[in-house]
Amino acid sequence: MSIETIVKEFAAVAADPKAQLKKFKAEGKKCIGVMPYYAPEELVAAAGMVPFGMWGSNDKTISRAKEYCATFYCTIAQLDLEMLLDGTLDLLDGVITPTICDTLRPMSQNIRVAMSEKLPCIFLAHPQNRKPAYGKKFCIDQYSHIRTELEKIAGASITDAALSEAIKVYNKSRAARREFVKLASDHCDVITPTKRSAVLKAAWFMPKGEYTEKLTALNAELAALPVCDWKGTKVVTSGIICDNPKLLEIFEENNMAIAADDVAHESRVFRVDAPETGDPMEALAQQFANQDYDVLLYDEHSSENRRGEFVAKLVKDSGAKGLVLFMQQFCDPEEMEYPSLKKALDDAKIPHIKLGVDQQMRDFGQARTAIQAFADVISL
Repeated sequence: MSIETIVKEFAAVAADPKAQLKKFKAEGKKCIGVMPYYAPEELVAAAGMVPFGMWGSNDKTISRAKEYCATFYCTIAQLDLEMLLDGTLDLLDGVITPTICDTLRPMSQNIRVAMSEKLPCIFLAHPQNRKPAYGKKFCIDQYSHIRTELEKIAGASITDAALSEAIKVYNKSRAARREFVKLASDHCDVITPTKRSAVLKAAWFMPKGEYTEKLTALNAELAALPVCDWKGTKVVTSGIICDNPKLLEIFEENNMAIAADDVAHESRVFRVDAPETGDPMEALAQQFANQDYDVLLYDEHSSENRRGEFVAKLVKDSGAKGLVLFMQQFCDPEEMEYPSLKKALDDAKIPHIKLGVDQQMRDFGQARTAIQAFADVISL
């Protein structure tokens, strides 16, 4: 199968998640909505159900969700509720609502109130102190609660054997996506920013085994090509999400490719594998404990600028000329972190731009001007 054909298949999935949901239901599968961030999807898969990512939408308009949400809620969370209210996600059999930021905590309760008669809402509170033994125990307790609630929906027990197998499937998928990110940089003449985004986004709406098989085939085709002699510029992207095709097309208009990313919707999800030996619940808790360099996670080394230095190093190691930060509107953690991130980038002499974005954007004139100017500067 050609690169173009595989990418088109991924793009079709990424562009129409609802069609995927309908397909799963027609096949008799139960589907569990998974909101950001770091929910243990392996438990859903081990229950014989399909995890279905909920990261807002670039096509919806917020209307009914306004009855529940303050205007300063980020649009990702509001649009998730909107799609639950307007019937877009009616076919879900349940939803997991992590509460890792100040918007998601009350949003979990808004969803519970709004959807209590339609589908089960499974609350997930991650530990802030995720590395100490007591933090891991708390995480296991939370995951055990999710396990119990998923068993009720599935009508069957989640065995340790099934969970261990799911962890292996997910580790294989994470490895394939890490490989794809590297290959996309080496072949950015073939994998443009919009295509790169579509391939990674499709993972949220496909069973991981099926997704990984297709991605492995794509990786093999890319690896067989000679590394491209890219005449444009390369950047690293950072932020919560940057999956809007119209926004990414501006990169392409300016001969700008993505060398790597520090995006919650993309690489942060698959940076860290879970241990494949021992108790599988402990393995999932250990995986979360090992997550690091994320603006949403507590850093016990807060007196140091570890995350800023990590991002600066990512830019340098990837061979990129600069960083484009997509800052989600009304995201307090990102806004509060920006001064330290800027300092680390400035200290490393890495140019960057900060673009305020949300999923209700329809006019990209300012972004086009900023990206064009940035591309001109870093190409000098």
